[in-house]
Amino acid sequence: MPVNIEISDFIATVTLNRPEAMNSIDPESAQQLHDAWREISERKDVRVGILTGAGERAFCTGADLKKTMPPAESFAELHFGSQTGAPVVSTLQTQKPMIAAVNGFALGGGLELAMLCDIRIASRNAVFGLPEVCIGSIPGGGGTQRIVRAIGQSDAMWMLLTGERMDASEALRVGLVSKIVDPQDLLKVARSMASKIAENAPLAVVAVKKLAQVGGELPLTAGLELEQQTFGILRNSEDRIEGRRAFAEKRKPRFEGR
Repeated sequence: MPVNIEISDFIATVTLNRPEAMNSIDPESAQQLHDAWREISERKDVRVGILTGAGERAFCTGADLKKTMPPAESFAELHFGSQTGAPVVSTLQTQKPMIAAVNGFALGGGLELAMLCDIRIASRNAVFGLPEVCIGSIPGGGGTQRIVRAIGQSDAMWMLLTGERMDASEALRVGLVSKIVDPQDLLKVARSMASKIAENAPLAVVAVKKLAQVGGELPLTAGLELEQQTFGILRNSEDRIEGRRAFAEKRKPRFEGR
């Protein structure tokens, strides 16, 4: 299987499992990534996901160029007509939090895949880049849009226009990742972070993610109004009441997602 998914303790760990190909994405793995995201979205026993790559050499180096030659159909036919072939990885969506545990190279579509996640942590040997202009292309999986939002215009334009790579320490400096850890500790730290998220009230966690995503595209006043409406929706939820009872009784809350 080019993509593995393991679920335990409300955490789904998705592993790109093509280390012999630097965990690059071929049509089969693209389909399996969509299947994994759908499973994470639909299962009640999953509250948070981790995405990583097998081995220490690469998180993901983007599309497998040997298996992703231009299709016979026109772009218009594929984009506006019937959907055929492997799904596009850039359309992966889930309301639940996702953590990218980046080990080794995250290049091209690999970096775009990491930027689809809400939190990114990196091993000390991680390397990031968007080298598409070096081979006559552009980052077509959201890279030109998400990198500017993630790290700001100047650093983003340097990466986009030169195709040069950024090491883990620089990625931490510009805010592309939240934390750097030793390679052997990467999954342990990611899982610890995921466990803290999974312990929180599931409905509140999903609501916070949605507010942060949608609110970032809105004027501040509209975002604040949306926040108040969401607060009102959650106000009488069972989990919110349980949280207050647990605090008063000095015990750990038992959240059920209701």
